[in-house]
Amino acid sequence: MGHLEGGDTIFLRLLWVSKMHTCSCKPIRMADKRVNITHQAPISRQQIFTLSGKAVLQQRQYISILLRAHLLLIKEFEETMSAAALRNQEEEHHDGEMDEGGPTLIENLEASGISATDIKKLKDAGYHTVEGVAYATKRQLTKVKGVSEAKAEKILSACLTMVPMGFSTATEHLKLREDIICLSTGSKDLDELLGGGMETGCITELYGEFRTGKTQLCHTLCVTCQMPISQGGGEGKAIYVDTEGCFRPERLQMIAERFGLNGDDVLDNVAVARAHNSEHQMELLKQASAMMAESRYALIVVDSATALFRTDYQGRGELAERQQNLAQFMRSLQQLANQYGVAVIITNQVVASPDSSMFADPLKPIGGNIIAHASTVRLKLRKGRGETRVCKVIDSPTLAEADASFAITAAGIADCDA
Repeated sequence: MGHLEGGDTIFLRLLWVSKMHTCSCKPIRMADKRVNITHQAPISRQQIFTLSGKAVLQQRQYISILLRAHLLLIKEFEETMSAAALRNQEEEHHDGEMDEGGPTLIENLEASGISATDIKKLKDAGYHTVEGVAYATKRQLTKVKGVSEAKAEKILSACLTMVPMGFSTATEHLKLREDIICLSTGSKDLDELLGGGMETGCITELYGEFRTGKTQLCHTLCVTCQMPISQGGGEGKAIYVDTEGCFRPERLQMIAERFGLNGDDVLDNVAVARAHNSEHQMELLKQASAMMAESRYALIVVDSATALFRTDYQGRGELAERQQNLAQFMRSLQQLANQYGVAVIITNQVVASPDSSMFADPLKPIGGNIIAHASTVRLKLRKGRGETRVCKVIDSPTLAEADASFAITAAGIADCDA
């Protein structure tokens, strides 16, 4: 057989080829690496001659196959490199988005002299962004295992160099407000009442008695938040914390069909967790923060925010403790809204107030002043005729006190005349 002309140092190792198969069904070995050439045109049996009962390829045919295999290797290599380059571009684009408009990941503190070990301790404690650490107090950081007071001061100092926390002009603040988007509720009348929809970056409270549409509105928002911004969406995923067992994924599929979205994709973009007690409910927010640091989310739903606190703490003797823990929960929600720019929607139960006057509303939302002050926008939902519901703005820094009607349909929240 001999060697290739030109003194090539690569020795060609011929493969024994079965008499019953063509060369297209077998791999060849080049430099001890297998190359599959099944995509090439098969070689007929007439091109194979037998030597001592073994099928061997002629040198010219072998070189031809070798060249074809080499070209296939080059093609596969180019495809692999192209795919890798595309992934790198997507990752760089994602990182750029996070750097420009999103939170600063906590790993960036390593460039400011914070050790990787300390960063891991902070992440284990629920801190995943530089903003989250900067917003925390020194006392809170010293509660992290392995973080001393001196180390907490060093970490806070590093965060303050990366996160602006001083004064700014009203003009600059206005420019930041212009970047805020609103999520469509599915009803044009309701969106108009809310100035475009549910505002991101703040907490919106929905309260009312049972069957007023609170959960149905939350389900609709889980779908609309995934739509393009130009269509009233947020181009992000949703997190749903279910405390009452009312989440129904089949409702999302029905709503997705109405908006022309793929039902399976919509379900994949909604992360659901069932909270079993108030402490677990708080712990889920830490997990939510870790998830939002890795991907783009536009909505957090807590349905409902007060149900578990209402049952875990009973009587006036535990009222102060309940309100304190509820305030911490609401503070954590506000921090998530500030860090990740998501819309936070909480539902709230109501309780009858027997000592109310004749003209006052006999139904009061749970949580008292803690929920009232923590919520940026408060919306009261009440029943109308049939499937009609009425939403009234109770408190908002920008919206006037007014109301609008909407309907609960098989495809989610819609206008009454839809």
